Amino acid sequence: MTPSAMVLRVAGFACLYLAAQWAGRATLMDTAQLNLIWPAAGVAALWAATSPGARWLRVDLAALAATSAAANLATGAPVPVAVALAAAAVIQALVFVRSWDRLSPNRPAATGEPFAGLADLRSFVLAAAAAAACGAALGTGAVWLLTGSWSWPGAAVWLIRNVVSIVVVGSAGLSLYGAFRGRSAREAWPVVRDALGAGMRPLAERTALVVGSVAAYCAVFGTQGVPLAFSLMVFTVWAAMRCGIMFVTLHSLLVSTLVIVFTTRGRGPLAVLDTPVLHALTVQTFVGLVALVGLALSLARAERETLTRNATAARQEACEQARLLTTILDSMTEGVVVIDSRDQVVMGNSAAHRLLGAGHGPTIARDPGHYGLFHPDGRPLAVEELPHVRALAGEHVQEMDVLVRDPALPEALTVSVNATPIPDGDPRDHRAVVVLRDVTAERRHRDELAAFAGVVAHDLLNPLTTIDGWAEQVSDVATRHPGGHDITGGLARIRRAALRMRHLINDLLAYTTARDASLAPRDVRLHDLITEIVTARADTPDGDALSRPRFTLGDLQDVHADPVLLRQLVDNLISNALKYTRPGVAPHITVRSAHTAEGLVRVEICDNGIGIPPGQHEAIFGNFHRAHRTAGYTGTGLGLTICKRIVERHGGTITARDNPDDTHGACFVFTLPAASRVQGRAVAMSV
Repeated sequence: MTPSAMVLRVAGFACLYLAAQWAGRATLMDTAQLNLIWPAAGVAALWAATSPGARWLRVDLAALAATSAAANLATGAPVPVAVALAAAAVIQALVFVRSWDRLSPNRPAATGEPFAGLADLRSFVLAAAAAAACGAALGTGAVWLLTGSWSWPGAAVWLIRNVVSIVVVGSAGLSLYGAFRGRSAREAWPVVRDALGAGMRPLAERTALVVGSVAAYCAVFGTQGVPLAFSLMVFTVWAAMRCGIMFVTLHSLLVSTLVIVFTTRGRGPLAVLDTPVLHALTVQTFVGLVALVGLALSLARAERETLTRNATAARQEACEQARLLTTILDSMTEGVVVIDSRDQVVMGNSAAHRLLGAGHGPTIARDPGHYGLFHPDGRPLAVEELPHVRALAGEHVQEMDVLVRDPALPEALTVSVNATPIPDGDPRDHRAVVVLRDVTAERRHRDELAAFAGVVAHDLLNPLTTIDGWAEQVSDVATRHPGGHDITGGLARIRRAALRMRHLINDLLAYTTARDASLAPRDVRLHDLITEIVTARADTPDGDALSRPRFTLGDLQDVHADPVLLRQLVDNLISNALKYTRPGVAPHITVRSAHTAEGLVRVEICDNGIGIPPGQHEAIFGNFHRAHRTAGYTGTGLGLTICKRIVERHGGTITARDNPDDTHGACFVFTLPAASRVQGRAVAMSV
């Protein structure tokens, strides 16, 4: 703010403050030397509250002190009393500003609406009460010290009238100041118009409200002793329910002025009281209640309208989101179904109806035969194997292939199902989302490729055997024929190439089996199976005892798995451990297992070999990946891929890490379902 603008501001508020003091002194009750009202307190609070900053606040307070002291001196007050009253006015204004800032640090900007809600009104009233209390204590205390005159009724009147003055005059002044601040008269008019007419557009209704209020107050307070003042509250309620904050504050200021004017002239229902103190307190209470009821009702209505608008907007946005989600779901080729614990379909798209056939309805039946659901190999699904049943029990179902044979479908479908529990909501009302994807063509194509690969690999073994046999025979003849040593080296390379080709074909056949062969899981004694494998591996011809592998078997829990694939899995891992050994170091392999909290068996196979190169602990499970390609170790890179596929088909995981018990070795850790009989014993023991 420029200095010239500040001078104009100070001069304007000083004139307004002097006018408010004159109005207050005009209501002096001679018998008690008490003023009926004191609007100067509201003007002083407005003066300080609208100060543009801390620097200018000091200027405003200094001007307020000078104006107050001058006004008191002009009315004949002694110098000490005038100074004391000026100090009380300054302290009261300062306490009001600081209290309001502390109680409502994010109070609305001055935009014509001084309050954003009931919380701001509460802070405003509390700040007014704190300021008036300080002003009353300082003012009456200073007068008592200087004149020896003090009475508690006078202090009470001082306190109440200043609180009411700040509420009535301060709220109206803040509304007008916010509308005109930084605006020209033309720019401020739309703000004032909207503030006056918020919620009430017709000009005729506003005019009727003002005219009716003036007429009713004049009628009630123009009579002598008729107790009808309470009925006038209807106009305050009318204004609060239909108008904005600015209109309500100005209406309260108008009717308060009428009440004071009539009461000062000895007319109206509030003028019949004989005691001056009771007279002043009653008038101030009536005026304060009118202002507070109007402000509270208007702010409550504004908050309700805001909440209603927000709720309507949120509902519209939710409807738009729901329509968008429905459109997206219906355009998907994958079926999506949300099912609750009562088997009710909460949500489902058209693709789910198409994939499930006629059996898809508002309720999902726990009967696999109702939908014609089978395992890919043709075995019927059990109820506990249904994906949504497993998901509602808290299990995550990933890529479960289900064969759907429904009479409503033109042909059998192979559907890949993912089912996930939804953690949100009432724990007693679990929900699960089931995603269905038609993989019939994909599985048919895969099976055709797998069959083709198997046939090709099998048919390649016959010519490969012929090549290897003839190369061996030619090599035998060459070694007996003079000069045949010249071709034995080439024949040896042919035989080595044939051997590598045989290993590759065998691995391809094993990979196809591990990937596509039907599972026949049953309970397997893991200890017996591993003992059989390691016994065969340790049964080497007599020779260097240092080269013989050493095995350490820990606790080995039974598992539920396909015995053939499980043997292939363990044999591959132990074979790897024996192959990737360090020169001059006898292989030492440790196998142990333990139960997990998820009902699985965690198996570890650790060795003391050359380990896994850094950064390749995950890559080694990829197709044809060889971690030690240049180290002279043979292999096709499919062994660990086969192991991973076997474990995943059983619903487990496999990882590799460095051996914590050996600085060079590696550990392979995989999980498999625990044997059902072991779980049964555990349950029995726990019971």
